[in-house]
Amino acid sequence: LSELERLVNEAVDRGGLLLAASFAVGRTQQLVYLLRILIAAGRIPELPIWIDSPMAVEATRVFRKHAEEHDLSEAHDAGVAESLKAPWVRMSKTPNESKAINREEGPGIVIASSGMMTGGRILHHLKRRLSDPKTTVLVTGFQPKGTRGRSLLDGAATLRIHGRDVPVQAAVRRLDGLSGHADRREMVRWLADLPQPERVFLVHGETSSARGMARQFQEAFGWQAEIPGLGDSYSLR
Repeated sequence: LSELERLVNEAVDRGGLLLAASFAVGRTQQLVYLLRILIAAGRIPELPIWIDSPMAVEATRVFRKHAEEHDLSEAHDAGVAESLKAPWVRMSKTPNESKAINREEGPGIVIASSGMMTGGRILHHLKRRLSDPKTTVLVTGFQPKGTRGRSLLDGAATLRIHGRDVPVQAAVRRLDGLSGHADRREMVRWLADLPQPERVFLVHGETSSARGMARQFQEAFGWQAEIPGLGDSYSLR
């Protein structure tokens, strides 16, 4: 929470919009929830927040409808009655509502998909604002090699968007700690109660991380995990 506070206030001082590339389900709602807590506590100013994704808009409505299914204790402690709704949280579902954000100069926050910047409305905002030094781009999750998000984190001077190389003049910032994925220790704890599998395949994440997980399985359970490569095939019975 403190890191998000610092990054938002830095973006406010810069004067432009903060563009948060986010997954539509889960991550977007988590960001809005944390921002509402910070605003209620006076740790960041009241800023317009746009949820600019049809899927994220619908998912947010589902989250609101079933608020009892979530732990909202931090928001309640901060005096926030409705943690995903406020006058300054604006839903942009239609193309025209999304395009209207182009008229905004900031400060403010746009949360748009996709989280790895491989598609979606975040690309339109990046194409328009990435060359503006007042803009802040917030990367909120793991970025595999080959994605635009990874290119930005690696210091790319330009970003290829819709067939055009856009100069990167915006400030690029990373926010860790929001992942809902289990880490290696949590995976081992979960798997410890399962029957021994006949075969184990690791198909998610980068190769170096998969190798580390395979070693962990060998040490913890004696399992020989396989890491399939592109085009590999296996016969399962």
